[in-house]
Amino acid sequence: MSDTRFHAMQDGRRIAFRHTAGDGPAIVFLPGYMSDMAGSKANALFDRACELGRECLLLDYSGCGASAGDFADGTLSRWREEVLALVEVQVVEDRVVLVGSSMGGWLMLLVGLALSGRLAGLAGIAAAPDFTDWGYDAAQKDKLRAGETVFEANPYGPEPTPTHPAFWADGEANRLLSTNIALECPVRLLHGQDDADVPPQISLDLAAALRSPDVQVILVKGGDHRLSRTGDIALLLRTTEALGEALD
Repeated sequence: MSDTRFHAMQDGRRIAFRHTAGDGPAIVFLPGYMSDMAGSKANALFDRACELGRECLLLDYSGCGASAGDFADGTLSRWREEVLALVEVQVVEDRVVLVGSSMGGWLMLLVGLALSGRLAGLAGIAAAPDFTDWGYDAAQKDKLRAGETVFEANPYGPEPTPTHPAFWADGEANRLLSTNIALECPVRLLHGQDDADVPPQISLDLAAALRSPDVQVILVKGGDHRLSRTGDIALLLRTTEALGEALD
């Protein structure tokens, strides 16, 4: 990825990102847990933005992908700070559409609340807000409260997936589904009906919690958690393009 650049945070963190200039609203893609900007959905959005002359920003959270740092230090609050810093420094357009995948769908809500008037729209892909609550059983939560790291089988790679106590505690402090989420922009939520990681009901719960009157949940028959099949990515591109055009 020859066009990868780095943003230096005030504490020395170096955050990898890709940016293309263009008209707005700017698309900002937020990857999922232990994911990065090299994935198929991120690249498809970036390539389409280049084709259409749209501004687009991709990034790797600290401890992920090309960004320096220890993944064990990562939290939603820490990664939100990084996203907001990059939007502030790199995004030229006043309006921003956040596209969040899985955990990135939780992070897009937290970033959106902080962006306030700059937020123009949201697009979630198997959005997973509050998964520190519904995604762990009582025994796992007891271990995390005691400061232990929980490891789970990883269906996408050979190494188990860790959840570190700091991430879990920060996630519990940033739960949103039981609140009235004060976001009023248009929202589109894509969710595979065969998602084995995030129940489709979560997108329905999120739609109910959002204050916005313009929320659509699109259930994809046969779609899994990743929604990375050719047709899934085409749907994502159509959805984000339609959202952007409506906001022009």
